[in-house]
Amino acid sequence: MPSDVPADAPVFLITGASSGIGAATAHAAAGAGYRLVLAARSAERLEQLARELGGDQRARAVPCDVTEWDDQQTAVSAALDGFGRLDAVLANAGFGGERGFLASTPEHWRDMVLTNVYGPALTARAAIPALRQSRGHLLLTSSAAGRRALPGSLYSATKHAVTAMGEALRQDLNGTGVRVTVIEPGMVDTPFFDQRPQNALQPDDVARAVMFAVSQPPHVDVNEILVRPTAQPF
Repeated sequence: MPSDVPADAPVFLITGASSGIGAATAHAAAGAGYRLVLAARSAERLEQLARELGGDQRARAVPCDVTEWDDQQTAVSAALDGFGRLDAVLANAGFGGERGFLASTPEHWRDMVLTNVYGPALTARAAIPALRQSRGHLLLTSSAAGRRALPGSLYSATKHAVTAMGEALRQDLNGTGVRVTVIEPGMVDTPFFDQRPQNALQPDDVARAVMFAVSQPPHVDVNEILVRPTAQPF
Protein backbone atom coordinates (compact mmCIF):
# COMPACT_ATOMS: atom_id res chain seq x y z
CA MET A 1 0.00 0.00 0.00
CA PRO A 2 1.50 3.38 -0.95
CA SER A 3 2.60 5.58 1.93
CA ASP A 4 1.79 8.91 0.26
CA VAL A 5 -1.69 10.13 1.14
CA PRO A 6 -3.39 13.53 0.86
CA ALA A 7 -3.30 15.59 4.04
CA ASP A 8 -7.09 15.91 3.94
CA ALA A 9 -7.78 12.20 3.39
CA PRO A 10 -10.58 10.90 5.62
CA VAL A 11 -9.77 8.89 8.74
CA PHE A 12 -11.27 5.56 9.78
CA LEU A 13 -10.95 4.12 13.30
CA ILE A 14 -11.48 0.35 13.64
CA THR A 15 -11.60 -1.59 16.89
CA GLY A 16 -10.87 -5.30 16.80
CA ALA A 17 -8.64 -4.46 13.85
CA SER A 18 -5.93 -7.09 14.30
CA SER A 19 -7.71 -9.94 12.49
CA GLY A 20 -10.88 -11.09 10.76
CA ILE A 21 -13.48 -8.51 9.81
CA GLY A 22 -11.51 -5.66 11.37
CA ALA A 23 -8.33 -6.36 9.41
CA ALA A 24 -10.27 -6.93 6.18
CA THR A 25 -12.08 -3.62 6.64
CA ALA A 26 -8.76 -1.89 7.27
CA HIS A 27 -7.46 -3.15 3.93
CA ALA A 28 -10.66 -2.13 2.14
CA ALA A 29 -10.70 1.31 3.73
CA ALA A 30 -7.03 1.90 2.88
CA GLY A 31 -7.79 0.94 -0.70
CA ALA A 32 -10.59 3.52 -0.71
CA GLY A 33 -8.20 6.27 0.39
CA TYR A 34 -8.75 6.38 4.13
CA ARG A 35 -6.08 6.89 6.72
CA LEU A 36 -6.47 4.46 9.57
CA VAL A 37 -6.33 4.10 13.32
CA LEU A 38 -6.15 0.41 14.15
CA ALA A 39 -7.16 -0.54 17.68
CA ALA A 40 -7.01 -3.95 19.36
CA ARG A 41 -5.34 -5.77 22.23
CA SER A 42 -2.88 -7.58 19.93
CA ALA A 43 -0.16 -4.95 19.64
CA GLU A 44 2.24 -7.03 17.53
CA ARG A 45 -0.36 -7.92 14.91
CA LEU A 46 -1.57 -4.32 14.83
CA GLU A 47 1.93 -3.03 14.17
CA GLN A 48 2.39 -5.50 11.34
CA LEU A 49 -0.94 -4.50 9.78
CA ALA A 50 -0.08 -0.81 10.08
CA ARG A 51 3.19 -1.43 8.24
CA GLU A 52 1.35 -3.35 5.51
CA LEU A 53 -1.01 -0.42 5.04
CA GLY A 54 1.69 2.22 4.62
CA GLY A 55 3.14 3.05 8.02
CA ASP A 56 2.61 6.15 10.14
CA GLN A 57 1.52 8.41 7.29
CA ARG A 58 -1.35 6.09 6.54
CA ALA A 59 -2.04 3.83 9.52
CA ARG A 60 -1.48 4.11 13.27
CA ALA A 61 -1.61 1.11 15.62
CA VAL A 62 -3.10 1.77 19.06
CA PRO A 63 -3.19 -1.04 21.65
CA CYS A 64 -6.70 -0.90 23.08
CA ASP A 65 -8.87 -2.89 25.45
CA VAL A 66 -12.35 -1.70 24.47
CA THR A 67 -13.63 -2.24 28.01
CA GLU A 68 -11.26 0.48 29.26
CA TRP A 69 -12.45 4.08 28.88
CA ASP A 70 -8.93 5.50 28.89
CA ASP A 71 -7.93 3.18 26.02
CA GLN A 72 -10.95 4.26 23.98
CA GLN A 73 -10.11 7.92 24.48
CA THR A 74 -6.51 7.23 23.48
CA ALA A 75 -7.65 5.63 20.22
CA VAL A 76 -9.77 8.65 19.30
CA SER A 77 -6.94 10.99 20.30
CA ALA A 78 -4.60 9.04 18.00
CA ALA A 79 -6.87 9.96 15.10
CA LEU A 80 -7.24 13.61 16.05
CA ASP A 81 -3.64 14.22 17.11
CA GLY A 82 -2.09 12.12 14.35
CA PHE A 83 -4.37 12.95 11.42
CA GLY A 84 -6.43 15.95 12.53
CA ARG A 85 -9.85 14.43 12.02
CA LEU A 86 -12.10 11.39 12.41
CA ASP A 87 -14.64 10.49 9.74
CA ALA A 88 -15.69 6.89 10.29
CA VAL A 89 -15.61 4.45 13.19
CA LEU A 90 -16.26 0.71 13.18
CA ALA A 91 -16.91 -0.66 16.67
CA ASN A 92 -16.00 -4.20 15.78
CA ALA A 93 -14.24 -5.79 18.77
CA GLY A 94 -16.05 -8.79 20.21
CA PHE A 95 -15.95 -12.50 20.90
CA GLY A 96 -18.29 -15.42 21.50
CA GLY A 97 -18.71 -18.37 23.77
CA GLU A 98 -20.02 -21.86 24.14
CA ARG A 99 -23.79 -22.21 23.92
CA GLY A 100 -25.73 -23.35 26.96
CA PHE A 101 -26.47 -21.43 30.14
CA LEU A 102 -24.60 -24.05 32.16
CA ALA A 103 -21.60 -23.95 29.82
CA SER A 104 -18.52 -21.70 29.87
CA THR A 105 -17.83 -19.80 33.10
CA PRO A 106 -19.30 -16.72 34.76
CA GLU A 107 -15.93 -15.01 34.24
CA HIS A 108 -16.07 -15.68 30.49
CA TRP A 109 -19.64 -14.36 30.40
CA ARG A 110 -18.62 -11.17 32.19
CA ASP A 111 -15.74 -10.53 29.79
CA MET A 112 -17.95 -11.24 26.76
CA VAL A 113 -20.73 -8.91 27.91
CA LEU A 114 -18.24 -6.16 28.72
CA THR A 115 -16.43 -6.50 25.38
CA ASN A 116 -19.49 -7.00 23.17
CA VAL A 117 -21.86 -4.46 24.76
CA TYR A 118 -20.00 -2.06 27.04
CA GLY A 119 -17.11 -1.90 24.55
CA PRO A 120 -19.04 -0.52 21.56
CA ALA A 121 -20.92 1.85 23.86
CA LEU A 122 -17.59 3.28 25.01
CA THR A 123 -16.36 3.47 21.41
CA ALA A 124 -19.44 5.49 20.50
CA ARG A 125 -19.10 7.75 23.51
CA ALA A 126 -15.44 8.46 22.78
CA ALA A 127 -15.97 9.06 19.07
CA ILE A 128 -19.24 11.01 18.91
CA PRO A 129 -17.79 14.51 19.53
CA ALA A 130 -15.30 14.10 16.66
CA LEU A 131 -17.92 12.50 14.39
CA ARG A 132 -20.26 15.42 15.03
CA GLN A 133 -17.50 17.74 13.83
CA SER A 134 -16.94 15.76 10.63
CA ARG A 135 -20.60 14.74 10.13
CA GLY A 136 -19.12 11.28 9.99
CA HIS A 137 -20.24 7.68 10.20
CA LEU A 138 -20.52 5.30 13.16
CA LEU A 139 -20.77 1.58 12.44
CA LEU A 140 -21.25 -1.29 14.87
CA THR A 141 -20.63 -4.97 14.20
CA SER A 142 -23.62 -6.97 15.40
CA SER A 143 -24.53 -10.38 13.98
CA ALA A 144 -27.31 -12.37 12.37
CA ALA A 145 -27.51 -13.79 15.90
CA GLY A 146 -28.49 -10.27 16.95
CA ARG A 147 -31.73 -10.60 15.01
CA ARG A 148 -32.74 -14.13 15.95
CA ALA A 149 -31.94 -15.64 19.33
CA LEU A 150 -29.85 -18.81 19.22
CA PRO A 151 -30.54 -21.60 21.74
CA GLY A 152 -28.52 -21.13 24.92
CA SER A 153 -26.47 -18.28 23.46
CA LEU A 154 -25.54 -15.39 25.71
CA TYR A 155 -23.45 -14.18 22.74
CA SER A 156 -26.70 -13.85 20.79
CA ALA A 157 -28.11 -11.71 23.60
CA THR A 158 -25.08 -9.41 23.46
CA LYS A 159 -25.54 -8.94 19.74
CA HIS A 160 -29.26 -8.19 20.17
CA ALA A 161 -28.02 -5.43 22.49
CA VAL A 162 -25.66 -4.10 19.81
CA THR A 163 -28.46 -4.01 17.23
CA ALA A 164 -30.64 -2.08 19.69
CA MET A 165 -27.70 0.19 20.51
CA GLY A 166 -27.34 1.08 16.84
CA GLU A 167 -30.95 2.22 16.60
CA ALA A 168 -30.71 4.09 19.91
CA LEU A 169 -27.60 5.88 18.62
CA ARG A 170 -29.26 6.68 15.31
CA GLN A 171 -32.15 8.38 17.09
CA ASP A 172 -29.81 10.16 19.50
CA LEU A 173 -27.69 11.51 16.64
CA ASN A 174 -30.58 12.37 14.33
CA GLY A 175 -30.10 15.90 13.00
CA THR A 176 -26.34 16.01 13.64
CA GLY A 177 -25.33 14.69 10.22
CA VAL A 178 -23.76 11.58 11.79
CA ARG A 179 -24.88 8.36 10.13
CA VAL A 180 -25.21 5.07 12.02
CA THR A 181 -25.03 1.58 10.52
CA VAL A 182 -25.32 -1.83 12.15
CA ILE A 183 -23.51 -4.60 10.26
CA GLU A 184 -25.04 -8.03 10.92
CA PRO A 185 -22.92 -10.82 9.43
CA GLY A 186 -23.94 -14.43 9.40
CA MET A 187 -21.30 -17.12 9.78
CA VAL A 188 -17.88 -15.76 8.87
CA ASP A 189 -14.64 -17.70 8.48
CA THR A 190 -12.60 -15.88 11.14
CA PRO A 191 -10.58 -16.78 14.27
CA PHE A 192 -13.92 -16.43 16.12
CA PHE A 193 -14.44 -20.16 15.49
CA ASP A 194 -12.29 -22.95 16.92
CA GLN A 195 -13.05 -25.11 13.86
CA ARG A 196 -13.18 -23.57 10.39
CA PRO A 197 -16.82 -23.36 9.28
CA GLN A 198 -17.99 -24.65 5.91
CA ASN A 199 -19.90 -22.46 3.43
CA ALA A 200 -19.10 -19.33 5.42
CA LEU A 201 -18.60 -15.72 4.43
CA GLN A 202 -15.06 -14.44 4.17
CA PRO A 203 -14.02 -11.33 6.12
CA ASP A 204 -13.67 -9.45 2.82
CA ASP A 205 -17.38 -10.05 2.17
CA VAL A 206 -18.27 -8.19 5.34
CA ALA A 207 -15.71 -5.47 4.65
CA ARG A 208 -17.45 -4.77 1.32
CA ALA A 209 -20.71 -4.28 3.21
CA VAL A 210 -19.01 -1.79 5.52
CA MET A 211 -17.56 0.13 2.60
CA PHE A 212 -20.92 0.12 0.79
CA ALA A 213 -22.48 1.87 3.79
CA VAL A 214 -19.75 4.51 4.15
CA SER A 215 -19.62 5.19 0.40
CA GLN A 216 -23.21 6.45 0.19
CA PRO A 217 -23.86 10.17 -0.25
CA PRO A 218 -24.33 12.16 2.97
CA HIS A 219 -28.14 12.19 2.73
CA VAL A 220 -28.28 8.36 2.64
CA ASP A 221 -28.05 6.48 5.95
CA VAL A 222 -27.95 2.70 5.52
CA ASN A 223 -29.05 1.70 9.01
CA GLU A 224 -28.77 -2.11 8.91
CA ILE A 225 -26.99 -4.58 6.65
CA LEU A 226 -27.74 -8.26 7.22
CA VAL A 227 -25.34 -10.37 5.16
CA ARG A 228 -25.30 -14.17 5.32
CA PRO A 229 -23.73 -16.97 3.30
CA THR A 230 -26.16 -18.28 0.73
CA ALA A 231 -26.38 -21.67 2.44
CA GLN A 232 -26.86 -20.49 6.05
CA PRO A 233 -30.15 -21.92 7.38
CA PHE A 234 -30.94 -19.32 10.09
